[in-house]
Amino acid sequence: MFLYKKELVKFCHKVYENKFVAATDGNLSLRLPDGNILITPSGKNKGDVAIEDLIIISESGEKVNGTGKPSSENKIHLLIYQNRPDINAVVHCHPVYASVLSITKNLFELPVLPEVILTLGKVPLCEYGTPSTEELPNSMKPYVKKSNAFLLKNHGAVTTGKNIEEAYFRMEKLEHAAQILFTAFGGGKINTLTGSELEKLMAAAKDSYGIDIPFGYK
Repeated sequence: MFLYKKELVKFCHKVYENKFVAATDGNLSLRLPDGNILITPSGKNKGDVAIEDLIIISESGEKVNGTGKPSSENKIHLLIYQNRPDINAVVHCHPVYASVLSITKNLFELPVLPEVILTLGKVPLCEYGTPSTEELPNSMKPYVKKSNAFLLKNHGAVTTGKNIEEAYFRMEKLEHAAQILFTAFGGGKINTLTGSELEKLMAAAKDSYGIDIPFGYK
């Protein structure tokens, strides 16, 4: 168990060092030999995550071990593990260029970079879903069985792998390719959240994080 925890902590620190996440953003997990999931805690900076912070949950999402609260985005991880027996690790981050493409245009639809096609395959842009709710994993369902990397509309990115190293390197490749594509083609029309999407986001924020802030968006 110690080696699994050590490995997950290592890549938590790498996603923070490479600026794939900021503040307490992002979440990483791996599947343990007994079928349970080792996952990062909610509200913890990935650069500061330590072995004792990690939490174990079951494949149905129930906490098995740990003192904190598992990431509120554990639903993304569970969806992937439940549908992909070949996948043993998931990385969810908000890297800058991949996130830009998630709010403008999915340039990964263009067959441009051969190494990206070979290592990532099809990278779909999943419809917007309110974070911490079932909407987010539901948006991934049409692609989960065939894709290993996903852009989440107006949110960020998710990558998977047979181990945490592969999942991390796919995120690194995704962000590097996103930077190349954005530099080559530029951005596009920005997709903004609707009023109803903002209302659901505030409700989810209050439920998951205790955040109750009036936002003046229209």
